[in-house]
Amino acid sequence: MTPLVSADVVVICGSTRFRDEIAEANRDLTLTGHIVLAPGVFAHTGDLITGWQKRQLDALHLAKIDRADWVYVVNPGGYVGESTRREIAYARQTSKPVSSLAPLPTDDRHDDEVVQS
Repeated sequence: MTPLVSADVVVICGSTRFRDEIAEANRDLTLTGHIVLAPGVFAHTGDLITGWQKRQLDALHLAKIDRADWVYVVNPGGYVGESTRREIAYARQTSKPVSSLAPLPTDDRHDDEVVQS
């Protein structure tokens, strides 16, 4: 098998309540030749984490955005929670293209905030 030499890197963002939808997006993006970075812990669907671990995972996800070429938001029904809004704002601040499963809300209240990684 010949390795892909020009595969781009995409990071999946979205609420961890959408575990199945994130897994499906990961599979689809992988099968179309992308290198996929995605959440690995799903607190909303049963993975138990501490507050400290949540903060560490949030910082780790921003680092994934730094390494990605673009961002794909998994937002069934258009749902975008606070963490995902922050990640979208960070991606835009770092000039990463953002696409999504469903249209993103036009409320960009976090786009003016500086997000620190």
